[in-house]
Amino acid sequence: MPTVPSMLQRILDKPVSDGEKLLESALSAFLDFGIKRTSMGEIARRAGISPATLYRRYESKNDLVEAVSVREAQRFVAEIDKRVRTVEGTENQLVEIFVAFITAIAGNELLRRLLRTEPDLILPRLTTEGGPILAVGRGYLAEKLRELRAGDADFDADLVAEIMARLALSLALTPDGLIPLGDAEAGRAFARRTLLPMVGVRASA
Repeated sequence: MPTVPSMLQRILDKPVSDGEKLLESALSAFLDFGIKRTSMGEIARRAGISPATLYRRYESKNDLVEAVSVREAQRFVAEIDKRVRTVEGTENQLVEIFVAFITAIAGNELLRRLLRTEPDLILPRLTTEGGPILAVGRGYLAEKLRELRAGDADFDADLVAEIMARLALSLALTPDGLIPLGDAEAGRAFARRTLLPMVGVRASA
């Protein structure tokens, strides 16, 4: 398994268009059959290539699963960056980062599918073995927060990132509750009322 810095760098690297059809084919197969029941042959068939060509690109299904996961994370990051650019002001941007996180989690088909049909595969990676995933999320968020609060020596970007990453992970595992995952406006209201004071940011009136 890649180290946390290398995995984070892969996610932050600009996605390459080469192999996009192959990753889309793998994702569609995972959504239809789950990861365990999807064969490399099925992925190759959907991508319109031979199994031999697929294995030259990815030595194992685990490698392909990792590549799909990185590409999904890149989409996640791109969506957050896009949402943050639509608003001005640190407070609004912090709120938008949080809302982008929770709405992307709520809408991630692969994660929802795996939690529902293959919990034995995904749950350990999000709980007892979830340290690397948490660290990647924390690392990305901390860098974004430092950009937003540049020059604010009293703002602990790492601690705020830790809180947000842990909250996002909890929401991924247990989406049912009082925090509104599917309603962006309600999510913003929750963030202003609850999240901002929790991380030491005073919401404006």
